[in-house]
Amino acid sequence: MTTIIVIVVAVLILIALALWLRRRAEQKRIERENLAAEASEHREQADSHVAKAQELGPEAEQQRLAAKQHDQLAAEHEAKAREHAAQAEQHVEKAEQIDERVNREGQAAARHDEAAAERERELS
Repeated sequence: MTTIIVIVVAVLILIALALWLRRRAEQKRIERENLAAEASEHREQADSHVAKAQELGPEAEQQRLAAKQHDQLAAEHEAKAREHAAQAEQHVEKAEQIDERVNREGQAAARHDEAAAERERELS
């Protein structure tokens, strides 16, 4: 009778082990499927980001080109601004010179007016 009990216990242990191994294999299969699904989702996201990066690349290049053109224009405008500033300075200098001449001419006119008045007084 003990032999039968030992055999029955051994069979029950084998059945329990087989069920456990089967459950464990099923869990691993489900885990692999989940990991495969996650990997697929990540791959799709990666592909999407690659496509977006490729789409944005030319736009970035256009922005770099526009920046370069604006840099060139800024340099040209800066040179023109310096040129205009120099010309403005020349005009200021000429205006100051003319102001000096106007002042001298006014003084000369005043002297001649005084001299004319003096002469006119001498006539009277």
